[in-house]
Amino acid sequence: MRVIAGKFRSRPLHSLRGMDLRPTSDRLRETLFNVLGGGNPTAFEDKVWLDLCAGTGAVGIEALSRGAAQAHFVESSISAAALIQRNLRSLGIDAGFEVLRDEVTRALRQLAARNLTADFIFLDPPYRMENLYQQTLQLLSQSPLLKPDTILVVEHTKRFDPGDGFAPLRRYRQLKQGDAALSLYRMQSTIRE
Repeated sequence: MRVIAGKFRSRPLHSLRGMDLRPTSDRLRETLFNVLGGGNPTAFEDKVWLDLCAGTGAVGIEALSRGAAQAHFVESSISAAALIQRNLRSLGIDAGFEVLRDEVTRALRQLAARNLTADFIFLDPPYRMENLYQQTLQLLSQSPLLKPDTILVVEHTKRFDPGDGFAPLRRYRQLKQGDAALSLYRMQSTIRE
């Protein structure tokens, strides 16, 4: 596993063996950032990212590598949160991030209470935790963390559909690669038909 592009391009990222950890593959991460960036090399500069159920932190680290101003990593596992810190240290990243070791819905409420807003949110819980997808999407649909143009990306197995919408959020695109899928959501008012 490695950083795909940007300042830390090709640098390795660590993972944990034997843990219930399923890092987003390099190929799927590359596809995600290509789609979100639309060919614009500055698309992520000065943006705020939330990496929810962050695992290794690979998605948030990729965002920082590509110029994001901030990445907030939310991870409930003690060992995974320590792994995120290790990956950040190994790349020499010492600012522009926060690792919140907490359950995702509680962390989202804390971030909202601080008046934070995100440009991109990436949600990737363990595939078996289908209820957590629903809870988190429902909470985010009503959260002040989202601006009108915030993009919410949900990674899931292609055999599970997290849903087309959680008003006012609506899925506007889905990408499938291998066993994984990415569902992209926005506020309904910003989706062009």
